[in-house]
Amino acid sequence: MNFQDKLDKAVSKNNSLVCVGLDPDPAKLKKGQSQFAFNKAIIDQTADFVCCFKPQFAFYAAVGLKGLEDLKATDDYIHKHYPHIPVILDAKRADVANTSEMYAKEVFDVYEADAVTVNPYLGEDSLEPFLKRRDRGIVVLCRTSNPSAVDFQDLKVDGKPLYMKIAQKVADWDKKYKNLLMVVGATYPNEMKKIRQIASEMTFLVPGVGSQSGDLENTLKNGLRKDGRGLIISSSRGIIYAQDPKLAAQKLKDEINEYR
Repeated sequence: MNFQDKLDKAVSKNNSLVCVGLDPDPAKLKKGQSQFAFNKAIIDQTADFVCCFKPQFAFYAAVGLKGLEDLKATDDYIHKHYPHIPVILDAKRADVANTSEMYAKEVFDVYEADAVTVNPYLGEDSLEPFLKRRDRGIVVLCRTSNPSAVDFQDLKVDGKPLYMKIAQKVADWDKKYKNLLMVVGATYPNEMKKIRQIASEMTFLVPGVGSQSGDLENTLKNGLRKDGRGLIISSSRGIIYAQDPKLAAQKLKDEINEYR
């Protein structure tokens, strides 16, 4: 089963577009608590309300080998106990082709992620080692959620902002590989509307909801496909550090579905 099919089934099973970002800050954990133990509790509480989970690689790598072991344990736990829910490894990989081959082995063969985020800056040959894994999802940065996204992504190229050039290129690549998605932040819903016009059938991974105060209503208005799908709404801190993560995930799911 490829990533998109697995995602679609998870969306249907849980009637949800919510993605929980598993980004455990070691400074916020209880004394002696591992990142895996923290994640396990979050996963078990929220699994009925999500369409996928998304660990962010940096939070584990910053801890060293133990952190990477906890990341692997987290992925393995999801695959074993919630095999219908895909895992997106937020690693933002890509480099010259031979290095990308190693990155692809890392994320797909070591951590066994169902999908990975990648950076398009080096062009198609840097992404091809990922793209040829046709059963996996390749999530390309297009319009990121951070305030300084405008520094480069708004630069005009042949009269169009760079993020629109990226969106068109990704849409073109997807015709060939059929396993691409795009990152489009909820903090830029107007830009999302323009990207949706280019990529009418693609799925967008949407960060920026919750702690970054993204515009959820306009994101849904401008980003949903006609079938009421096509978005993966990601929330990390707003759920994993909530007093009741289960309730926070359910609340976000219900808020999204009320609009859908």
